[in-house]
Amino acid sequence: MWLQDDIRLLKHFGLDAFRFSISWPRILPRGKLSGGVNKEGIAFYNNVTNELLANGITPIVTLFHWDLPQALEDEYRGFLSPLLIDDYMDFVDLCFKEFGDRIKHWITFNEPFTFISGGYDGGFIGNLAPGRCSHWGKCPQGDAATEPYVAAHHLLLSHAAAVRLYKDKYQATQKGEIGISFVTHWFEPYSNSTADVEAAQRAIDFVYGWFIHPVVYGEYPKTMRSIVGNRLPNFTKEQSEMLKGSYDFMGLNYYTGNYAAHLSSRNGPLSSTTDKMCNLTTAINGVPIGDPTGVPIFFNYPKGLLDLLVYTKEKYNNPKIYITENGLGDSSIDTLKQSINDIQRIDFLNRHIQAVQLAIAEGVNVKGFIAWSFLDNFEWGSGYTQLFGLCYVDRKNGLKRIPKKSAEWFRRGLADKSRRALYSGPRTRRLLQHG
Repeated sequence: MWLQDDIRLLKHFGLDAFRFSISWPRILPRGKLSGGVNKEGIAFYNNVTNELLANGITPIVTLFHWDLPQALEDEYRGFLSPLLIDDYMDFVDLCFKEFGDRIKHWITFNEPFTFISGGYDGGFIGNLAPGRCSHWGKCPQGDAATEPYVAAHHLLLSHAAAVRLYKDKYQATQKGEIGISFVTHWFEPYSNSTADVEAAQRAIDFVYGWFIHPVVYGEYPKTMRSIVGNRLPNFTKEQSEMLKGSYDFMGLNYYTGNYAAHLSSRNGPLSSTTDKMCNLTTAINGVPIGDPTGVPIFFNYPKGLLDLLVYTKEKYNNPKIYITENGLGDSSIDTLKQSINDIQRIDFLNRHIQAVQLAIAEGVNVKGFIAWSFLDNFEWGSGYTQLFGLCYVDRKNGLKRIPKKSAEWFRRGLADKSRRALYSGPRTRRLLQHG
């Protein structure tokens, strides 16, 4: 019942696309085809897909959103082993075969940086599965100097193999597209000094370039290669060719900006975090980079999204882009009344959609925008303490869905074919600045 109700709600608010993930262990509980296929899992995603299409809503599907089957972690340590690539291939092949006649937009991985950094180095948002790092107080085992790079290497090869499989076996008949969703903050130099300008570029390379550069060019950024040295794996010539251009589109998740200041040496033991050799802050002389949000590390900084989109156009051959996540989280809402009166979320989305409009005007090839998220959801790093939804989920009243003001704002804006209500006010770079 909830499925039909939620999809009717999507339709009511005029949303014409819905992004969801297919859980690998829900389809293959033991991680492998040899361990058996869960037919109930297949039926569940068929129901979701069919219900969306029946209501005129396009499904956009992520194949991996950080839920590796535990059996594969136990057997060979998951992404730390190249064995992962073939098992991932079997999983995505099954998905293409079962759902590809109706699903036309595939995302191989969501936010590889967050998954790798959080899972193997402690990360920006604390430990994620599998919870490995070098900090004895946070992780029982791991090596943050090497494991993030090894796991990322296998993730990238898994992505490239999945794209090649889809293009060789399915794309001609299913007529869909496949890509990957990256995440990054935008990094501004802490000062105008050459050292800080270079530090900001290093931060971009180590967060964004780490994954997008191989997907476009088949190799890691030169900055990473020079700093990380032999701790950074090498692609064979064949692997590089398979990676190069392995996308029809790119998803981009954006939430905030940072200032980057140069460090002359690492501010801690060897790790993928300290290898950036920069100090990341959110304020200069007490003035934050943007208006604060309910997530302590996130600030309302839409200029960063515009700059990121233009940077991607100029650095990475102007790919087709979907904004696959953008939104504001609440963490200090005490009452239902406060939660649904989400004026701050409307302002956040309004300004970021303005940034997208400006980017399009500058020639960036943006083709879609998906807010995070439709419902208040479970966040991997913070559970239900940070609420991003356009609709409130009343956990004290049968999980009732209650639309917030931001949902109605979207409905009005989408009903206006000019879309002007979604980005009110003159669209200028100045209006994207803090204050």
